[in-house]
Amino acid sequence: MQWQGELQGGYLLRRYKRFLADVVLDSGEEVTVHCPNTGAMTGCAEPGSRVWLSVSANPKRKYSMTWELLETASGEAVCIHSALANGLVDEALQAGQISELAGYPNWQREKKLASASRIDFYAPAANGLPECYVEVKSVTLDCGGGRGAFPDAVSKRASRHIVDLCELREQGARVVLLFAVLHVGIQRVTPAAHIDPVYATTLSAAADVGLELIAYKADISLDGMMLGGSLPVCLSR
Repeated sequence: MQWQGELQGGYLLRRYKRFLADVVLDSGEEVTVHCPNTGAMTGCAEPGSRVWLSVSANPKRKYSMTWELLETASGEAVCIHSALANGLVDEALQAGQISELAGYPNWQREKKLASASRIDFYAPAANGLPECYVEVKSVTLDCGGGRGAFPDAVSKRASRHIVDLCELREQGARVVLLFAVLHVGIQRVTPAAHIDPVYATTLSAAADVGLELIAYKADISLDGMMLGGSLPVCLSR
């Protein structure tokens, strides 16, 4: 996945109203940019942080720049554009680069369920494997010591996705929760029980009845991103 044009550098002044941020560009100009992350962005929105922005040529956009990357105080790259996680996973699935899921030749995005919910990816049964549903969650919350956690804020929606996957498991499908780690300093993934204990409990119970948990780390640069190696997922029981 490549960025749309060359990224513009600057320094974060503040993030506010969830979808907006003020940035001082390297040129000295102060601009308001789109912030494509609805989470708490804990540790990823510190004023003064080095940031990089993409620039849209669409004249209808109110804010032409989008905040894409951040460099932490320790020099680690983070992609704060959480929606890009699905694109990274899509590229990796189509290329057969996720070893746990490499046996499926045909993947579909945004599979609608009978409940009207949607699961990020679906593959019909193939090569002796059952049909498979995959939900993707992006991880940027660094808890120190290489531990990353999800979610970074209480998320009833994330817990509901686990329930949806468990219902599909009961019907005989293979179900997978894939954590796309968009922070290069994270080396393992855990549920954020200190933030959302309901999610952590729901996740552990789901793993006990067949929900597969995998994590892959993004390689991030100013040229683009790609899904790299796998990381362990650790549950506190």
